[in-house]
Parts: sequence; structure tokens; C-alpha cells
Amino acid sequence: MTSYDDIELVVEGREPAAADVLLLTLRHPLGADLPAWEPGAHVDLLLGPGLERQYSLCSDPADRSAWRIAVLREPDGRGGSAHVHRRMREGDKVRAREPRNRFPLEPARRYRFVAGGIGITPILPMLAAADAAGADWTLLYGGRTRATMAFTGELARYGERVTLAPEDETGLLDLPPVLDGLPPGTLVYCCGPGPLLDAVEERCPPGLLRTERFRPKEQGSGTGGAFEVVLARSGRTLSVPPDMSVLDAVRGAGVEVLYSCTEGTCGTCETDVLEGEPDHRDSLLTEEERACGETMLICVSRCRGRRLVLDL
Repeated sequence: MTSYDDIELVVEGREPAAADVLLLTLRHPLGADLPAWEPGAHVDLLLGPGLERQYSLCSDPADRSAWRIAVLREPDGRGGSAHVHRRMREGDKVRAREPRNRFPLEPARRYRFVAGGIGITPILPMLAAADAAGADWTLLYGGRTRATMAFTGELARYGERVTLAPEDETGLLDLPPVLDGLPPGTLVYCCGPGPLLDAVEERCPPGLLRTERFRPKEQGSGTGGAFEVVLARSGRTLSVPPDMSVLDAVRGAGVEVLYSCTEGTCGTCETDVLEGEPDHRDSLLTEEERACGETMLICVSRCRGRRLVLDL
């Protein structure tokens, strides 16, 4: 498991990016360069005790003087967006973990980007990178209304490569023209609400799709049986009952591990598996990564047998 250092940041800018979307500009209090990152990366903001949230970086990776994040106000959320919208002001300080990236832009000759709502945030720096690389790319970007769609002004510079499709004007996103008959060398990147990702997954040819989810996928019912977890670094063996996660068992034994979402979407708790077969219940790992069984997200995933040995 990788360790990520905390960084103190100051809110330098706070402005609306769209209806119910707040754009924050974050800098180092002393003006130092911030850690490097690549398109698709996100940061964890440590907003308060028990209030840690992930936000995609949507600025220019070459500009290390500042980071930008866009935060959607979610009335039915878990409190993170409300905290940012109601309480964070210019000059406030906030701690963050260094950027990490489970949604990297892989080299390709062609890209088809599909974004829904706040899902445009990780896609935005990808467009600039694909454009700079001379790749053939297009973006299909939808939202409830045009007023709720962030960064439309910045996207205008790309001309006809970008198709804006507000639902109240055009209905649901028209996916067949984007996804059918993809030529060789094409990768599809999609980020947005669950129903959109599900629709794209159903239509996209295997192996071409890269996604990032803000909410966990629907998983099968049931918690599974009890099993043992061996912590290889200490040799300790823990019992994980049916109603407890591996993460809770490990923390209950006094072992400090990084974690954040506890939903299997952010990747903070990803842990190396040394022996045993994980029962993957996350919404992050690819099918290839699941088949390899070399890592698991211990906040939600379990064991297919009776024993796992983890690099903890």
C-alpha cells in the first residue's frame, strides 16, 4: 500500500463554474510548487474529522503553482459538498493528500470522450493532452441543462470536436454515433453518473473503455462468509466475520491503513494480495486487474476462500 503525504493548501480563488458547481483554486501558503500530476488524477481533501472527499484536478498539469477542483453541490450527499459550498472561503486553509491517479490517459491514436455533469472535471485536462499529442478525439458532454454544465466556455476553443448535449434540449446522450464502429487504436474515456457509465459499458467494445465512477456500482446481495486475513508484515492472523469489512478488521486490530471513501471507488485502501483469491466488490479495478488478483480494495472486497495474506 502506498503512503501519501499531507499538504497544507490555501483557497486562493472561489467562483461559480456553473449552476451548483463551485470552482476552487488552491495554492501552497508559501507559494511553493505543488506536487506534479497527470490528467485523470484526483486529490483527497481532508475537510474535517471523518470528512474526507476526493475531487478530480481540472487545471493544467504543467502549472504547478495552483490546483483547480470543481465541486458539485449535492443536497443528498454525505456532507462534503455542503461543507465546501457553505463554509470554505478565500484565505481558508485545507489539508490534502498528494495526487493519485486511477484514471490515467493512456497513449492512443484516437479518443472518444464521454462526460456527464461534473464528470467533465477529469476529462478536461485529458482533452488538452490529447490535443497537444495530435490525437484524433471528440467529446460528447451532457448535463441536465446548459446552465449546469461547467467549463463550456473553455471547451468552445475546440470547436466541432466538442458536442454539448443538455438533456432539456436534446434528451439523453446519443451514444451510438460515438461508440459504434470504433476504428482500431481508439480508447473511450467516460466519467459521470452511474446510469451513463452503465449505458456506455453496455455499448462499448471490450478492452476499449476507461471509466471513473463517483458512486459505487450495484453489487450482488449478501456479505459472504467469515474468513481469515494474515498480515504478512507482522505475522498476525485476524478473523473477518460476515458482517465486517477487511478494513474494519485491520483497523480494529490497531493497524493504521489509509482509507477514504469506504465504498470501493477511490482506491485509497488498495492493498497487495500475497496469497488467496479476493472476492472483488469494488467499482474501480479493471477486469484484468481483478483476474490477476494481485491487489484488492479492503474497504468492500472479501475472500473467495478461507484465507487471504495481505501485504500489511
